[in-house]
Amino acid sequence: MEVGKIKKLTDRGFGFIAAADGKEVFFHRSECQSVAFDSLSEGQSVSFDRESDVKGPRARNIRLT
Repeated sequence: MEVGKIKKLTDRGFGFIAAADGKEVFFHRSECQSVAFDSLSEGQSVSFDRESDVKGPRARNIRLT
């Protein structure tokens, strides 16, 4: 698992994580495991699994740290 901070959230159900390596990782609300998407806030620390996607890196299994 990797760690990062929520960088941006949208009202359309997706957001971006600023990973520890400095890269931005996309995520969809369906990937939030132990936390509701609506309770996330920018700057909050999370852990996640990174997966390659056609459009770029994507976060899976997002959890609060």
